[in-house]
Amino acid sequence: MQSLELDVDRLVTGLHEVTEAFAGTVAGLDPQAPVPTCPEWRVRDLVGHIGQAYRWSAGLVRSRAAAPPPDPRDAEPGHPQDWAGWLQDSADDLVAAIADAGPETPVWAFVGEVPARFWLRRMLADSTVHVADAASAAGRPFTVAPDLAAETISEGLSLISSPGAADLKPELGELRGDGQTLQLRATDVEPGWLITREPGGVTWERRTADADVVITAPVGDLLLVFSRRTTPDDARLTITGDRALLDHWWAHTAF
Repeated sequence: MQSLELDVDRLVTGLHEVTEAFAGTVAGLDPQAPVPTCPEWRVRDLVGHIGQAYRWSAGLVRSRAAAPPPDPRDAEPGHPQDWAGWLQDSADDLVAAIADAGPETPVWAFVGEVPARFWLRRMLADSTVHVADAASAAGRPFTVAPDLAAETISEGLSLISSPGAADLKPELGELRGDGQTLQLRATDVEPGWLITREPGGVTWERRTADADVVITAPVGDLLLVFSRRTTPDDARLTITGDRALLDHWWAHTAF
């Protein structure tokens, strides 16, 4: 599979970029304001989740052992004026843990044993999507560097297609098929993503090709529909082919 995965240096700079973008987006918001794209959370929960997840991941890398994910409502991000510093300190903690361990050192993850850099990539992708959540709470447009949006899509597809994914999220088992294909085609990044629904599960590759359904948009907008932060009805998307196939995919990819 040609993943075109970003190198560790870019993952590190990207993590700091999205952390800064997230902090800037939530600055000045009411901590109890709702997050439309995460209706079970308030802004403070979202902030707590980001910093807490960084620190939890750093702990996993240092211990090489499993630990249950924490509840973001138990996080202590401090006063809203201190959120930016707390978030960057949390990002620094994760980066330091991976640098100390070595990015290729085997560590635990929910998908099995992985290199430590897995957690850098996972947290970058998670935070990138949560920048979109923060933007929805702030009533602002979502913007992201194209390479980071592309990396987040690839990382998500890696999770969806990983062995045992359906055991973690049973609805992903509904994505099995008999060769149906979906193409995510960005107008500002090449190549696209060709997704195939096989009897054994989802496979994918970075390739632009014809498919049963093709979704075309700037990569940031593709990320929004891929991460279910917008719907296939979004006017920013151009869809050709089997719309029902896309709708079924979208309905079963909450993660």
